[in-house]
Amino acid sequence: MRFKVRLAIRSVAVPTVVFPALVLLLAVPSCRAAAGDVILDSQGIAQLEARAASANPREQCFLYTELIHNMTEMAGKQMLDGDVEHASQTLKRVEQYAHLIHMGLARDTKRLKNAEMLMHKTTYRLSGYLHAASSEDKETLEATLKQLDHVQGELLDQVFSH
Repeated sequence: MRFKVRLAIRSVAVPTVVFPALVLLLAVPSCRAAAGDVILDSQGIAQLEARAASANPREQCFLYTELIHNMTEMAGKQMLDGDVEHASQTLKRVEQYAHLIHMGLARDTKRLKNAEMLMHKTTYRLSGYLHAASSEDKETLEATLKQLDHVQGELLDQVFSH
């Protein structure tokens, strides 16, 4: 049995004041975590670091990506709370873990596509933080984002080569 679905598109007049606000809401990611995201505290980050460090090499890529994602969320929260110094330190640690991912990509990895998708989400979120950051924080954010973009590109290359 076949069903035909017809879509009726209606022209709706959107007030000129509401439209720019709607565009901003859709274009710039929220600086808060999404409803399903849980921001880990420093103890949760430490546990994830230990788990990633002791994991077998095939699983480290995804675990380090998960760690980067959580640390990026933590840095965003720190920036929103006005704790710029800790946010900067957290972002420097993000860069270190991005370097570890870069160095470990030659190994056979598990959940490579999941790691790439999570890295994409993380870079998108970090670019949102970049737009909301003060001018003094932008340099650190830009450097971290540049490195994460590079790692995401490498992850994507690995996904397509496997």
